[in-house]
Amino acid sequence: MRDYNVELKNRIEFIQNLLKASGTNAIVYGNSGGKDSALVGILCKKACDNTLGVMMPCQSKRNFGEDMQDGEAVAKQFGIETVTVDLSSVKTAVCDNVNPVCTISDQALANIAPRLRMTTLYAIAQTRSALVAGTGNRSEAYMGYFTKWGDGAYDFNPIADLTVTEIYEFLKFLNAPENIIKKAPSAGLFEGQTDESEMGVTYKAIDDYILHGTGSEHDIKIIESAHKRSEHKRVPSVQYK
Repeated sequence: MRDYNVELKNRIEFIQNLLKASGTNAIVYGNSGGKDSALVGILCKKACDNTLGVMMPCQSKRNFGEDMQDGEAVAKQFGIETVTVDLSSVKTAVCDNVNPVCTISDQALANIAPRLRMTTLYAIAQTRSALVAGTGNRSEAYMGYFTKWGDGAYDFNPIADLTVTEIYEFLKFLNAPENIIKKAPSAGLFEGQTDESEMGVTYKAIDDYILHGTGSEHDIKIIESAHKRSEHKRVPSVQYK
């Protein structure tokens, strides 16, 4: 297990040095009410008082219910300024304008919300002369479980090297709200969606493979396939030379 006293100190220093080098003293991040955004919000607030969490519900009932409640609980406990931007009507407008051209696939439909959230965060951040903090973890990055040009877009990410197992350990160390730690991880992209059911493998299995190279033949096959299939998400766009 990591020494989270040291991790906290080092990550605060990392954020503060980055802000100084960037000539700004403001951070914006997406407060989804999930584990990753909770940890990012806490770290950013400890490093920079001018940290703004943006809750961006988009049609899903969970976005407007449990997720918002949990996001507000983290913000209240750690003194993080929070605003809400409802993207439901924006997503509807995008679909209404694209559907006459082509029928949007289920996967493409699910990825609209993360990309709208990225656009929203950057609009707010640029207006406030702030940096956008990413909220993706190492486990999801390895699986390619993020939206390209959506939640995969940010100026810096203070938790990119942490597995989901370590995210939970860090949150417990910081005494984060219990529901953040206990509830099933979900991007809230559609009703009933959970991360593990969508990936077809548990975070524990992913972390065991990443950290120790161990796991069942079934799980390893899923993990390696997902990693290979999503390689394009982890490398710069291919350009003609």
